[in-house]
Amino acid sequence: MSLKPSINLEKLPKHIAVIMDGNGRWAKEKGKNRVFGHKSGVGSVRDVSEACAELGVEYLTLYAFSVENWNRPKLEVSALMELLVRTIGSETETLMKNQIRLKTIGSLSSLPKRAQEQLAKVIEKTKDNKRLTLCLALSYGGRNEIVEACKSIASLVKNSEINIEDITESTLNQHLYDPSIPDPELMIRTSGEYRLSNFLLWQAAYTELYFTEEYWPDFNKESLYKAILSFQQRERRFGKTSEQLKAL
Repeated sequence: MSLKPSINLEKLPKHIAVIMDGNGRWAKEKGKNRVFGHKSGVGSVRDVSEACAELGVEYLTLYAFSVENWNRPKLEVSALMELLVRTIGSETETLMKNQIRLKTIGSLSSLPKRAQEQLAKVIEKTKDNKRLTLCLALSYGGRNEIVEACKSIASLVKNSEINIEDITESTLNQHLYDPSIPDPELMIRTSGEYRLSNFLLWQAAYTELYFTEEYWPDFNKESLYKAILSFQQRERRFGKTSEQLKAL
């Protein structure tokens, strides 16, 4: 029996972020190469995106490729970039059918030109879709994002456009890769690892974390429902006490 009917649609996380981990280990356990695992993980991306759109989740951010991933074997990186190009093209129809808008965050200039062009094409085509915003974190690093934001703010101070005293959390927020995307309320990491791995470090200050032993290629709609149900059982206090929340 599906867990979907148990979900309270009035208490959905507005933004879910996912660290899609375990593709390589999943493939290795099946006697396949790592690229086979990455290809198999595309199905999970489709399932989770569709599930979020069906439920009414507004934003889904997927950690697709980190700045650290450039240090992997060149053959694997090359295959990943080729897979990215092919997947974006082949999944455009699914995005349109489900009214999903594609966005990206990260150091996109470091991606191969073909990947940049394909991304730009699909972002333009899906820009008016309203049901779900799917954000791919590509060549992304949380520390890099914060450093770039600080540089941008420092430039404004240097040019006397703002005063140091005027810098607030909101100022830094406005200089992140995409300030229009709200902080994630739920972050999921697959494969049994328990760390953020440089993902959305600023935005995850009050994010609920959910870890599962499942490898990403095995993560499906029911896995997502389970994570959301866990989220809905938690009390989000933001520094307040339970008593204070009950008095509101």
